[in-house]
Amino acid sequence: MKYYSLNNKDNKVSFQEAVIQGLAPDKGLYFPETITQIPQAFFDEIEQLSNEEIAFETIKQFVGNEIPEPELKQILKETLSFDFPLVKVEENVFSLELFHGPTMAFKDVGARFMSRCLAYFNRDKDQKNTVLVATSGDTGGAVASGFLGVKGVEVIILYPSGKVSDIQERQLTTLGQNITALEVDGVFDDCQDMVKKAFLDDDLKYKNLTSANSINIARWLPQMFYFFFAYKELKKYNKQLIVSCPSGNFGNICAGIMAKKLGLPLTHFVASTNANDTVPRFLENGIYNSKPSIATISNAMDVGNPSNFVRIQEMYNNDLKAFEKDFSSYTFSDEETKFAMKNIHVNTGYIAEPHGAVGYLGLKKELLNYPNAVGFFLETAHPIKFLDVVEPVLNVKLEIPKQIESVLNKEKVSVKIKSYEDLRNFLQKN
Repeated sequence: MKYYSLNNKDNKVSFQEAVIQGLAPDKGLYFPETITQIPQAFFDEIEQLSNEEIAFETIKQFVGNEIPEPELKQILKETLSFDFPLVKVEENVFSLELFHGPTMAFKDVGARFMSRCLAYFNRDKDQKNTVLVATSGDTGGAVASGFLGVKGVEVIILYPSGKVSDIQERQLTTLGQNITALEVDGVFDDCQDMVKKAFLDDDLKYKNLTSANSINIARWLPQMFYFFFAYKELKKYNKQLIVSCPSGNFGNICAGIMAKKLGLPLTHFVASTNANDTVPRFLENGIYNSKPSIATISNAMDVGNPSNFVRIQEMYNNDLKAFEKDFSSYTFSDEETKFAMKNIHVNTGYIAEPHGAVGYLGLKKELLNYPNAVGFFLETAHPIKFLDVVEPVLNVKLEIPKQIESVLNKEKVSVKIKSYEDLRNFLQKN
């Protein structure tokens, strides 16, 4: 499998090169040269397959022969070592819980897959790779956990000061070893811009920089897996399937659309956003006009210029009409999010954190257009990670899961920076 830059299709690299580079030299995101539909027999028999078997059939064409089958299967076994339960919330409405991994966030899947691919590629090398990643919340913790102790890899995480939850911050600032956290005086978009600048800085090429954000194909593509897992459970209803993704950098929903391109029978996608409404506005007027991110209670979605949207446009050949047949996007305020959290809890007993609640709102809105469909929304992180919002809104006391207990009493260690020059100087000195 070859991957091309979305800025220049003549710039093609292997899977390994795309993983190690993260971003193409011309600033473009990498995209697979071919997408081959999975045979219908796979979907006919999906109920009999394990999650690992489903994942292997889903990802193998994108890896090709660059990782041998036994090693790839072992990577998938380690990546998918936890459950992905589909919980019924209301009639025809389900929550796909993606937070049962080590850092209790959906990003555990992509981070674990990518770290193990990179470890495989580095198995016989002495050189080091530096993984540079920006986080608006959960990416940092998942990457820190996934790469902790991985041979030949240093991880540097940029996060916006005061704009991630206490638990999220502890998960990325307390591990030590090969993990360093840089606390940025700014918003997530500032962190992401610094990372992109570093990739293109010729003076830093010796650092062998790569990204563990969803711009990296090894972080993004594995997110297809859980759409297949949900279909496996919902196939028995024999109804149209609507999926709502709480969307920030648009990696999840982009992976879901890729799953559809592989043949997964999902009817319609909803990108549910908070006040950061770049894509909903684009669907209204056809003009992509990003703006600085706005801080909300669903902070992991506080992204003003979602990187992965260009990949979605590529899958539809930039045909807005074709895109709109499969895709809707709605924006919801913090007040609407809190109301939804309360409503879900009072009526069903289910505790949704702010991101899941935004996903729920988008799903309910879209189901008005598909009254006979079944829908699911992604619950992307455990409510405990947002207890400062969840507990007062729902008037509940959350139990601390064991995955979180382990970081609560550790000392936070971070390096404060304000500008790209600060990042550049840090990288050159370390």
